[in-house]
Amino acid sequence: VQLVESGGGLVQAGGSLRLSCAASGSIAGINDMGWYRQAPGKQREPVAVISSSGSSNYADSAKGRFTISRDNAKNAVYLEMNSLKPEDTAVYYCNADLRDALYIQYRTYWGQGTQVTVSS
Repeated sequence: VQLVESGGGLVQAGGSLRLSCAASGSIAGINDMGWYRQAPGKQREPVAVISSSGSSNYADSAKGRFTISRDNAKNAVYLEMNSLKPEDTAVYYCNADLRDALYIQYRTYWGQGTQVTVSS
């Protein structure tokens, strides 16, 4: 099982980006999926999370600007980011509470990260 992110890049302040993350492999089920970010010199922090039923929660910094969504048929999660600010610059990671078909228990899987840079 692996998670692969895409969609990062360089954007000017006020611009938008859409991040995508797809899980692949022998997947038996996925509960929550989410996005985290880590800026240089800082700890990784949650940005948004979405349940399998579609309910979502956001960090205060993301409310009103970011939208998380998912496509259960594609085992994918997305993050639409608008009105980007320089302080949004970070490596963005997706994660999923997922059960590999080879195992009984759910565990958290992480993607490799995608860089988002917002210039002022």
